[in-house]
Amino acid sequence: MQLKNNLKLKNCLSVAAVASAVALMSSPVQAEQWRGWNIHPPGYPNSEALESFAKEVAQKTDGRVEPKMYHNAVLGDQPDAIEQVRSGGLDFANFNMGPMGPIVPATNVLSLPFIFNSVDDMYRIMDGDIGDRFADALEEKNLIALSWFGSGARSLYNTEHPVETPDDVKGLKFRVMNNDLYVQMIDEMGGNATPMAYSEVYQSLKTGVIDGAENNYPSYESSGHYEVAKYYSLTEHLILPECLCVAKSSWEELSKEDQKAVRKAAENAAKEQRQLWEERVQKSRQIVLDSGVKINKVDSKSAFQEKMQPIYDEFIKQHPGLESLVHDIQAAQ
Repeated sequence: MQLKNNLKLKNCLSVAAVASAVALMSSPVQAEQWRGWNIHPPGYPNSEALESFAKEVAQKTDGRVEPKMYHNAVLGDQPDAIEQVRSGGLDFANFNMGPMGPIVPATNVLSLPFIFNSVDDMYRIMDGDIGDRFADALEEKNLIALSWFGSGARSLYNTEHPVETPDDVKGLKFRVMNNDLYVQMIDEMGGNATPMAYSEVYQSLKTGVIDGAENNYPSYESSGHYEVAKYYSLTEHLILPECLCVAKSSWEELSKEDQKAVRKAAENAAKEQRQLWEERVQKSRQIVLDSGVKINKVDSKSAFQEKMQPIYDEFIKQHPGLESLVHDIQAAQ
């Protein structure tokens, strides 16, 4: 009787083990939830492209990776987000290269005034071997740059007159971002650089505290600055790329197949972002034109670039290891 009971128990355990194994094999693999940081609001060109990236990654990895975007910098400002991605606290993000300099010194090259002649030149250069060198520098800090977004070309605008040559800046007070390179840029042209919070610029232009500022078309339009500063001059002095970066720790957890899928999704997102950005630029340009803004092209940027030479000399003196990178970018245009 005891033997019979033991056999019955053994059979039950065997059936249970088989059932458990079948259930385990038939249950879906646990998806890897990725959190993504973005400073821009929903609907912005970058935000739209990042949502497309998230959807494509989930689809192409068969749900093994499921990215979720957090827009409007709800997970912290950019310096905090950079550190979170580096440490693996966040899985991916869209970062502008301007604030990246303190972490990745090589990216300071991208903040040199007039380092790129045009947005198209920037895209072409960043998509090639030089872009790979920046990606290598980012990887040393645990950031994997998968593709490059655009943030437009920043140009000068003011309340007084068109800027066609550096001499037209003399004596004018321009608001700039809090970066020594941008302060030096205005100073070299004979203007007075005034770092201040972006939120203070409109009223300062309106009351004459400053005479001008600098930014891209969408920001010039959406901020309302065009209402009080009617002269927009296409100096295009600063063309900063942005990266779609993944945490190195998150990247290394992926299979080679999934890495390939994620990289392709990032490249597709960059194409979409660039197209959406250009559409936004044209829309903003038309709005400011219709308001009566005077837009002027700068026929030759060489005069401006010559004025920047002391800035370049000082930069290379302080960062001799970056001299070849500066020269290679200039030679590529």
